[in-house]
Amino acid sequence: MHESRDDPTGPTRRQYLLGGTAALSGLLAGCASGGSGSVGNETTGQQPTESDTATATDATATEATTEPSGPYSATLAPAGEVTFDGVPESVFTVFSQYPDMLVALGHGDAVNAMYVPEMAGTTMNNYYERLDGVSFDWEDLPDPLANGLAKELLYDLDSDVHLADPAWASTQQNWASADVDEITESVGPWFGNFYSGTNAEAPEGYADAYRYYTLWDLFGHVADVFQERDRYEALNAVHENLLATIEEGLPPQSERPTAVRVTFTGDQFYTYHLNDPGYWLADTRPLGANDAFAERDWQQLWGTVGMEAMAEADPDVVLHLWGMTPNYDMAEVRQSLAAHPIGGDLSAVQNDRVYAQGMRYQGPLMNLFQLEATAKQLYPERFGAWPGYEAGDPYPEIPEGEQLFDREQVASVVRGDGR
Repeated sequence: MHESRDDPTGPTRRQYLLGGTAALSGLLAGCASGGSGSVGNETTGQQPTESDTATATDATATEATTEPSGPYSATLAPAGEVTFDGVPESVFTVFSQYPDMLVALGHGDAVNAMYVPEMAGTTMNNYYERLDGVSFDWEDLPDPLANGLAKELLYDLDSDVHLADPAWASTQQNWASADVDEITESVGPWFGNFYSGTNAEAPEGYADAYRYYTLWDLFGHVADVFQERDRYEALNAVHENLLATIEEGLPPQSERPTAVRVTFTGDQFYTYHLNDPGYWLADTRPLGANDAFAERDWQQLWGTVGMEAMAEADPDVVLHLWGMTPNYDMAEVRQSLAAHPIGGDLSAVQNDRVYAQGMRYQGPLMNLFQLEATAKQLYPERFGAWPGYEAGDPYPEIPEGEQLFDREQVASVVRGDGR
Protein backbone atom coordinates (compact mmCIF):
# COMPACT_ATOMS: atom_id res chain seq x y z
CA MET A 1 0.00 0.00 0.00
CA HIS A 2 1.10 3.59 -0.45
CA GLU A 3 1.62 5.65 2.69
CA SER A 4 -1.43 6.96 4.51
CA ARG A 5 -2.64 10.44 3.69
CA ASP A 6 -3.26 10.84 7.43
CA ASP A 7 0.49 10.96 8.17
CA PRO A 8 1.27 14.69 8.46
CA THR A 9 5.01 14.10 8.42
CA GLY A 10 5.15 11.79 5.42
CA PRO A 11 4.94 12.60 1.73
CA THR A 12 1.59 13.28 0.11
CA ARG A 13 0.10 10.76 -2.31
CA ARG A 14 0.94 13.10 -5.15
CA GLN A 15 4.62 12.75 -4.24
CA TYR A 16 4.43 9.09 -5.13
CA LEU A 17 4.40 10.01 -8.78
CA LEU A 18 8.12 10.28 -9.31
CA GLY A 19 9.09 10.69 -12.88
CA GLY A 20 5.71 10.45 -14.56
CA THR A 21 3.76 13.34 -15.98
CA ALA A 22 3.80 16.39 -13.78
CA ALA A 23 0.06 16.76 -13.83
CA LEU A 24 -2.39 13.97 -14.48
CA SER A 25 -4.37 15.84 -17.07
CA GLY A 26 -5.03 15.28 -20.73
CA LEU A 27 -8.01 14.01 -22.59
CA LEU A 28 -8.98 11.14 -24.79
CA ALA A 29 -12.27 9.43 -25.39
CA GLY A 30 -12.30 5.91 -24.09
CA CYS A 31 -14.10 2.65 -24.50
CA ALA A 32 -16.41 3.27 -21.59
CA SER A 33 -16.70 6.99 -21.72
CA GLY A 34 -19.68 7.12 -19.43
CA GLY A 35 -22.77 5.08 -18.66
CA SER A 36 -23.16 1.36 -18.36
CA GLY A 37 -23.66 0.82 -22.08
CA SER A 38 -24.04 -2.47 -23.85
CA VAL A 39 -20.69 -4.11 -24.44
CA GLY A 40 -21.92 -6.06 -27.41
CA ASN A 41 -23.40 -2.94 -28.98
CA GLU A 42 -20.29 -0.87 -28.25
CA THR A 43 -22.25 2.01 -26.75
CA THR A 44 -19.46 2.60 -24.28
CA GLY A 45 -17.33 4.45 -26.81
CA GLN A 46 -13.91 3.98 -28.35
CA GLN A 47 -11.74 1.07 -27.24
CA PRO A 48 -7.97 1.03 -26.77
CA THR A 49 -5.69 -1.54 -28.31
CA GLU A 50 -2.88 -3.84 -27.26
CA SER A 51 -0.10 -4.62 -29.64
CA ASP A 52 1.28 -8.02 -28.87
CA THR A 53 3.80 -7.95 -31.64
CA ALA A 54 5.21 -4.45 -31.82
CA THR A 55 5.20 -2.66 -28.51
CA ALA A 56 7.74 -1.49 -26.03
CA THR A 57 8.64 -3.20 -22.79
CA ASP A 58 9.59 -0.59 -20.26
CA ALA A 59 13.18 -1.32 -19.39
CA THR A 60 12.86 0.62 -16.18
CA ALA A 61 10.17 -1.70 -14.74
CA THR A 62 11.12 -2.63 -11.21
CA GLU A 63 12.42 -6.15 -10.70
CA ALA A 64 10.30 -6.95 -7.69
CA THR A 65 11.23 -9.12 -4.77
CA THR A 66 8.74 -11.36 -3.07
CA GLU A 67 8.79 -9.55 0.25
CA PRO A 68 9.70 -5.85 0.02
CA SER A 69 11.69 -4.60 2.99
CA GLY A 70 10.66 -1.00 2.45
CA PRO A 71 9.20 1.35 -0.15
CA TYR A 72 9.47 0.12 -3.72
CA SER A 73 8.36 1.48 -7.07
CA ALA A 74 6.76 0.34 -10.29
CA THR A 75 6.69 2.20 -13.59
CA LEU A 76 4.04 2.50 -16.27
CA ALA A 77 3.21 5.24 -18.73
CA PRO A 78 1.48 7.61 -18.42
CA ALA A 79 1.63 7.62 -14.58
CA GLY A 80 5.39 7.26 -14.54
CA GLU A 81 7.19 5.86 -11.51
CA VAL A 82 4.86 5.19 -8.58
CA THR A 83 6.20 4.32 -5.13
CA PHE A 84 4.42 2.02 -2.67
CA ASP A 85 5.22 1.28 0.96
CA GLY A 86 3.50 -2.12 0.81
CA VAL A 87 1.55 -4.40 -1.50
CA PRO A 88 -1.89 -2.88 -2.26
CA GLU A 89 -4.76 -4.60 -0.45
CA SER A 90 -7.69 -2.67 -1.96
CA VAL A 91 -7.57 -2.17 -5.71
CA PHE A 92 -9.88 -0.22 -8.01
CA THR A 93 -10.27 -1.65 -11.50
CA VAL A 94 -12.51 -0.94 -14.47
CA PHE A 95 -11.99 -3.35 -17.38
CA SER A 96 -11.53 -7.01 -16.62
CA GLN A 97 -7.98 -7.37 -17.90
CA TYR A 98 -6.85 -6.01 -14.54
CA PRO A 99 -8.97 -8.29 -12.30
CA ASP A 100 -7.75 -11.20 -14.41
CA MET A 101 -4.17 -10.06 -13.80
CA LEU A 102 -4.78 -9.89 -10.07
CA VAL A 103 -6.28 -13.38 -10.03
CA ALA A 104 -3.23 -14.60 -11.95
CA LEU A 105 -0.94 -12.97 -9.38
CA GLY A 106 -2.82 -14.41 -6.39
CA HIS A 107 -4.43 -11.08 -5.42
CA GLY A 108 -7.93 -11.43 -6.85
CA ASP A 109 -9.50 -10.73 -3.47
CA ALA A 110 -8.05 -7.19 -3.56
CA VAL A 111 -10.39 -6.10 -6.39
CA ASN A 112 -13.06 -3.69 -5.10
CA ALA A 113 -14.80 -2.66 -8.38
CA MET A 114 -15.13 -3.90 -11.96
CA TYR A 115 -17.02 -2.96 -15.11
CA VAL A 116 -20.08 -5.15 -15.84
CA PRO A 117 -19.16 -7.60 -13.07
CA GLU A 118 -21.92 -10.11 -13.78
CA MET A 119 -20.85 -10.53 -17.39
CA ALA A 120 -17.11 -10.23 -16.89
CA GLY A 121 -16.92 -12.14 -13.60
CA THR A 122 -19.04 -14.99 -14.90
CA THR A 123 -16.93 -15.24 -18.04
CA MET A 124 -13.69 -15.22 -16.06
CA ASN A 125 -14.93 -18.05 -13.85
CA ASN A 126 -16.02 -19.98 -16.95
CA TYR A 127 -12.34 -20.06 -17.91
CA TYR A 128 -11.11 -20.66 -14.37
CA GLU A 129 -13.31 -23.75 -14.18
CA ARG A 130 -10.48 -25.47 -16.06
CA LEU A 131 -7.85 -24.25 -13.56
CA ASP A 132 -8.09 -26.32 -10.40
CA GLY A 133 -8.35 -24.18 -7.28
CA VAL A 134 -8.74 -20.87 -9.16
CA SER A 135 -11.86 -18.70 -8.95
CA PHE A 136 -12.93 -15.08 -8.65
CA ASP A 137 -15.55 -13.73 -6.23
CA TRP A 138 -17.24 -10.92 -8.17
CA GLU A 139 -20.83 -10.95 -6.88
CA ASP A 140 -20.68 -7.90 -4.59
CA LEU A 141 -18.44 -5.71 -6.72
CA PRO A 142 -19.84 -2.34 -7.83
CA ASP A 143 -19.71 -1.35 -11.48
CA PRO A 144 -17.64 1.87 -11.60
CA LEU A 145 -19.27 2.89 -14.89
CA ALA A 146 -22.88 2.06 -14.03
CA ASN A 147 -23.61 5.79 -13.75
CA GLY A 148 -20.44 7.14 -15.28
CA LEU A 149 -17.15 7.31 -13.43
CA ALA A 150 -18.18 8.82 -10.09
CA LYS A 151 -15.57 10.54 -7.98
CA GLU A 152 -17.68 9.85 -4.88
CA LEU A 153 -17.31 6.09 -5.47
CA LEU A 154 -13.54 6.40 -5.61
CA TYR A 155 -13.58 8.21 -2.28
CA ASP A 156 -15.88 5.60 -0.77
CA LEU A 157 -13.70 2.72 -1.96
CA ASP A 158 -10.53 4.42 -0.65
CA SER A 159 -8.33 2.22 -2.83
CA ASP A 160 -4.60 1.75 -2.36
CA VAL A 161 -4.15 1.95 -6.14
CA HIS A 162 -6.38 2.59 -9.15
CA LEU A 163 -5.54 0.19 -11.98
CA ALA A 164 -6.93 2.59 -14.54
CA ASP A 165 -5.34 5.04 -16.94
CA PRO A 166 -5.25 8.62 -15.61
CA ALA A 167 -5.33 9.91 -19.20
CA TRP A 168 -8.51 7.91 -19.87
CA ALA A 169 -10.04 9.00 -16.54
CA SER A 170 -9.53 12.64 -17.42
CA THR A 171 -11.77 12.21 -20.49
CA GLN A 172 -14.78 10.87 -18.60
CA GLN A 173 -17.93 12.92 -18.13
CA ASN A 174 -17.55 15.58 -15.43
CA TRP A 175 -13.84 14.83 -15.11
CA ALA A 176 -10.86 17.04 -15.83
CA SER A 177 -7.17 16.86 -15.06
CA ALA A 178 -7.78 18.53 -11.71
CA ASP A 179 -10.12 15.71 -10.69
CA VAL A 180 -7.54 13.10 -11.62
CA ASP A 181 -4.93 14.92 -9.55
CA GLU A 182 -7.35 15.21 -6.66
CA ILE A 183 -7.87 11.45 -6.52
CA THR A 184 -4.12 10.90 -6.71
CA GLU A 185 -3.49 13.23 -3.80
CA SER A 186 -6.46 12.37 -1.61
CA VAL A 187 -7.05 8.66 -2.27
CA GLY A 188 -4.32 6.83 -4.16
CA PRO A 189 -2.25 6.71 -7.35
CA TRP A 190 -3.34 5.68 -10.82
CA PHE A 191 -1.54 2.84 -12.57
CA GLY A 192 -3.02 1.81 -15.89
CA ASN A 193 -2.69 2.18 -19.62
CA PHE A 194 -5.86 2.28 -21.71
CA TYR A 195 -4.81 3.45 -25.17
CA SER A 196 -2.48 0.51 -25.75
CA GLY A 197 -5.74 -1.34 -26.33
CA THR A 198 -5.77 0.01 -29.89
CA ASN A 199 -2.57 2.06 -29.93
CA ALA A 200 -4.88 5.04 -30.32
CA GLU A 201 -3.53 8.54 -30.05
CA ALA A 202 -3.05 9.69 -26.47
CA PRO A 203 -4.98 12.74 -25.24
CA GLU A 204 -3.59 16.22 -25.55
CA GLY A 205 -0.84 16.72 -23.03
CA TYR A 206 0.01 13.00 -22.83
CA ALA A 207 1.59 12.24 -26.20
CA ASP A 208 5.18 12.76 -25.07
CA ALA A 209 4.79 10.64 -21.94
CA TYR A 210 2.63 7.90 -23.42
CA ARG A 211 3.90 4.46 -24.40
CA TYR A 212 2.19 1.45 -25.93
CA TYR A 213 2.41 -1.94 -24.29
CA THR A 214 1.40 -5.45 -25.18
CA LEU A 215 -1.01 -7.22 -22.85
CA TRP A 216 1.79 -9.28 -21.38
CA ASP A 217 4.12 -6.30 -21.00
CA LEU A 218 1.35 -4.50 -19.15
CA PHE A 219 0.86 -7.58 -16.98
CA GLY A 220 4.55 -7.46 -16.06
CA HIS A 221 4.28 -3.89 -14.83
CA VAL A 222 1.22 -4.72 -12.76
CA ALA A 223 3.13 -7.69 -11.32
CA ASP A 224 5.76 -5.23 -10.09
CA VAL A 225 3.09 -3.32 -8.15
CA PHE A 226 2.16 -6.52 -6.31
CA GLN A 227 5.73 -7.80 -5.95
CA GLU A 228 4.86 -10.92 -7.94
CA ARG A 229 7.57 -10.98 -10.56
CA ASP A 230 8.13 -14.72 -10.18
CA ARG A 231 4.49 -15.50 -10.89
CA TYR A 232 4.56 -13.22 -13.89
CA GLU A 233 7.70 -14.80 -15.32
CA ALA A 234 6.25 -18.31 -14.90
CA LEU A 235 2.99 -17.41 -16.63
CA ASN A 236 4.76 -15.45 -19.34
CA ALA A 237 6.81 -18.55 -20.13
CA VAL A 238 3.57 -20.49 -20.68
CA HIS A 239 2.36 -17.73 -22.99
CA GLU A 240 5.62 -17.68 -24.96
CA ASN A 241 5.44 -21.46 -25.40
CA LEU A 242 1.84 -21.17 -26.58
CA LEU A 243 2.80 -18.51 -29.12
CA ALA A 244 5.67 -20.72 -30.33
CA THR A 245 3.28 -23.66 -30.73
CA ILE A 246 0.90 -21.48 -32.73
CA GLU A 247 3.62 -20.01 -34.93
CA GLU A 248 5.05 -23.44 -35.67
CA GLY A 249 1.63 -24.81 -36.62
CA LEU A 250 0.36 -22.01 -38.83
CA PRO A 251 -0.09 -22.84 -42.51
CA PRO A 252 1.26 -20.51 -45.22
CA GLN A 253 -0.67 -17.26 -45.53
CA SER A 254 -2.21 -18.33 -48.82
CA GLU A 255 -3.74 -21.38 -47.15
CA ARG A 256 -5.26 -19.55 -44.21
CA PRO A 257 -9.02 -18.91 -44.09
CA THR A 258 -10.68 -15.55 -44.46
CA ALA A 259 -12.32 -14.55 -41.21
CA VAL A 260 -14.19 -11.75 -39.49
CA ARG A 261 -14.63 -10.86 -35.85
CA VAL A 262 -18.12 -9.55 -35.29
CA THR A 263 -21.02 -9.11 -32.93
CA PHE A 264 -24.36 -9.80 -34.63
CA THR A 265 -27.27 -7.66 -33.44
CA GLY A 266 -30.04 -9.10 -35.62
CA ASP A 267 -29.90 -6.50 -38.38
CA GLN A 268 -26.22 -5.60 -38.64
CA PHE A 269 -22.75 -6.66 -37.55
CA TYR A 270 -20.37 -4.74 -35.34
CA THR A 271 -17.07 -5.62 -36.99
CA TYR A 272 -13.47 -5.61 -35.78
CA HIS A 273 -10.17 -6.07 -37.51
CA LEU A 274 -8.19 -9.19 -36.66
CA ASN A 275 -4.57 -8.19 -37.04
CA ASP A 276 -4.24 -4.55 -36.03
CA PRO A 277 -2.01 -3.50 -33.13
CA GLY A 278 -3.39 -3.29 -29.63
CA TYR A 279 -4.07 -5.59 -26.71
CA TRP A 280 -7.77 -5.94 -27.51
CA LEU A 281 -6.61 -8.15 -30.40
CA ALA A 282 -4.17 -10.26 -28.38
CA ASP A 283 -6.19 -13.41 -29.12
CA THR A 284 -6.59 -12.99 -32.90
CA ARG A 285 -3.45 -11.22 -34.16
CA PRO A 286 -1.07 -14.14 -33.39
CA LEU A 287 -3.26 -16.43 -35.51
CA GLY A 288 -2.75 -14.33 -38.63
CA ALA A 289 -5.97 -15.23 -40.44
CA ASN A 290 -6.87 -13.30 -43.59
CA ASP A 291 -9.12 -10.48 -42.44
CA ALA A 292 -12.10 -10.27 -44.80
CA PHE A 293 -12.48 -6.58 -43.91
CA ALA A 294 -8.78 -5.72 -43.89
CA GLU A 295 -9.29 -2.87 -46.37
CA ARG A 296 -12.04 -1.23 -44.34
CA ASP A 297 -10.95 1.88 -42.41
CA TRP A 298 -13.34 2.60 -39.57
CA GLN A 299 -11.15 5.28 -37.96
CA GLN A 300 -11.55 3.37 -34.70
CA LEU A 301 -11.43 -0.21 -33.44
CA TRP A 302 -14.83 -1.20 -34.79
CA GLY A 303 -17.32 -0.43 -37.54
CA THR A 304 -20.68 -1.69 -38.71
CA VAL A 305 -21.73 -3.55 -41.84
CA GLY A 306 -25.06 -4.89 -43.04
CA MET A 307 -25.90 -8.37 -44.24
CA GLU A 308 -25.26 -7.47 -47.87
CA ALA A 309 -21.71 -6.34 -47.12
CA MET A 310 -21.12 -9.49 -45.08
CA ALA A 311 -22.38 -11.60 -47.99
CA GLU A 312 -20.06 -9.78 -50.36
CA ALA A 313 -17.08 -10.50 -48.11
CA ASP A 314 -18.38 -14.04 -47.43
CA PRO A 315 -15.71 -15.05 -44.90
CA ASP A 316 -14.84 -18.70 -44.31
CA VAL A 317 -15.04 -18.19 -40.52
CA VAL A 318 -17.15 -15.91 -38.34
CA LEU A 319 -15.72 -15.30 -34.86
CA HIS A 320 -18.54 -13.93 -32.71
CA LEU A 321 -17.17 -11.65 -30.00
CA TRP A 322 -18.84 -11.97 -26.55
CA GLY A 323 -20.25 -15.37 -27.60
CA MET A 324 -18.82 -17.07 -24.49
CA THR A 325 -20.29 -14.45 -22.16
CA PRO A 326 -23.75 -14.58 -20.56
CA ASN A 327 -24.88 -11.80 -22.92
CA TYR A 328 -25.27 -14.07 -25.96
CA ASP A 329 -26.66 -17.49 -26.75
CA MET A 330 -24.74 -18.75 -29.77
CA ALA A 331 -27.45 -21.26 -30.68
CA GLU A 332 -29.84 -18.34 -31.11
CA VAL A 333 -27.24 -16.35 -33.06
CA ARG A 334 -26.68 -19.23 -35.47
CA GLN A 335 -30.41 -19.82 -35.81
CA SER A 336 -31.01 -16.16 -36.58
CA LEU A 337 -28.28 -16.12 -39.21
CA ALA A 338 -29.47 -19.35 -40.81
CA ALA A 339 -33.06 -18.07 -41.00
CA HIS A 340 -32.04 -14.83 -42.71
CA PRO A 341 -32.59 -14.88 -46.51
CA ILE A 342 -29.03 -13.63 -47.07
CA GLY A 343 -27.32 -14.78 -43.89
CA GLY A 344 -28.35 -18.37 -44.47
CA ASP A 345 -26.21 -18.47 -47.61
CA LEU A 346 -23.01 -17.29 -45.92
CA SER A 347 -20.21 -19.86 -46.27
CA ALA A 348 -19.49 -19.79 -42.54
CA VAL A 349 -23.14 -20.50 -41.79
CA GLN A 350 -23.40 -23.24 -44.41
CA ASN A 351 -20.22 -24.91 -43.15
CA ASP A 352 -21.02 -24.53 -39.43
CA ARG A 353 -18.06 -22.22 -38.83
CA VAL A 354 -19.73 -19.51 -36.75
CA TYR A 355 -17.85 -19.70 -33.45
CA ALA A 356 -18.25 -18.26 -29.98
CA GLN A 357 -15.43 -15.97 -28.90
CA GLY A 358 -14.73 -14.51 -25.49
CA MET A 359 -14.07 -10.91 -24.40
CA ARG A 360 -11.81 -8.18 -25.69
CA TYR A 361 -11.28 -7.14 -22.06
CA GLN A 362 -8.94 -10.07 -21.54
CA GLY A 363 -6.17 -10.44 -19.03
CA PRO A 364 -3.39 -13.05 -19.21
CA LEU A 365 -5.36 -16.10 -18.04
CA MET A 366 -8.27 -15.29 -20.33
CA ASN A 367 -5.81 -14.70 -23.16
CA LEU A 368 -4.35 -18.20 -22.87
CA PHE A 369 -7.77 -19.77 -23.28
CA GLN A 370 -8.87 -17.38 -26.01
CA LEU A 371 -5.70 -17.99 -28.03
CA GLU A 372 -6.27 -21.73 -27.78
CA ALA A 373 -9.91 -21.40 -28.80
CA THR A 374 -9.13 -19.16 -31.78
CA ALA A 375 -6.36 -21.49 -32.97
CA LYS A 376 -8.74 -24.45 -32.98
CA GLN A 377 -11.55 -22.49 -34.59
CA LEU A 378 -9.41 -21.17 -37.43
CA TYR A 379 -7.09 -24.14 -37.97
CA PRO A 380 -8.70 -27.36 -36.69
CA GLU A 381 -6.50 -29.44 -38.99
CA ARG A 382 -3.40 -27.97 -37.33
CA PHE A 383 -4.43 -27.54 -33.68
CA GLY A 384 -7.30 -29.98 -33.22
CA ALA A 385 -11.02 -29.47 -33.54
CA TRP A 386 -12.87 -26.94 -31.43
CA PRO A 387 -15.44 -28.91 -29.40
CA GLY A 388 -18.01 -26.12 -29.44
CA TYR A 389 -19.42 -23.96 -26.70
CA GLU A 390 -22.89 -24.15 -25.14
CA ALA A 391 -24.46 -21.10 -23.49
CA GLY A 392 -24.12 -21.15 -19.73
CA ASP A 393 -21.37 -23.77 -19.72
CA PRO A 394 -17.75 -23.24 -18.69
CA TYR A 395 -14.98 -23.21 -21.26
CA PRO A 396 -15.22 -26.62 -22.95
CA GLU A 397 -13.18 -29.46 -21.61
CA ILE A 398 -10.47 -30.37 -24.11
CA PRO A 399 -8.66 -33.72 -23.88
CA GLU A 400 -5.22 -33.35 -22.36
CA GLY A 401 -3.45 -34.42 -25.52
CA GLU A 402 -5.23 -31.71 -27.52
CA GLN A 403 -4.65 -28.83 -25.09
CA LEU A 404 -2.32 -26.09 -26.32
CA PHE A 405 -1.13 -25.16 -22.83
CA ASP A 406 -0.80 -27.00 -19.53
CA ARG A 407 -3.74 -26.18 -17.24
CA GLU A 408 -2.15 -27.62 -14.12
CA GLN A 409 1.06 -25.70 -14.70
CA VAL A 410 -0.93 -22.46 -14.88
CA ALA A 411 -3.13 -23.33 -11.91
CA SER A 412 -0.11 -24.22 -9.81
CA VAL A 413 1.48 -20.83 -10.47
CA VAL A 414 -1.75 -18.98 -9.66
CA ARG A 415 -2.26 -20.99 -6.46
CA GLY A 416 1.29 -20.21 -5.43
CA ASP A 417 2.30 -23.82 -4.93
CA GLY A 418 5.76 -24.13 -3.48
CA ARG A 419 5.93 -20.52 -2.30
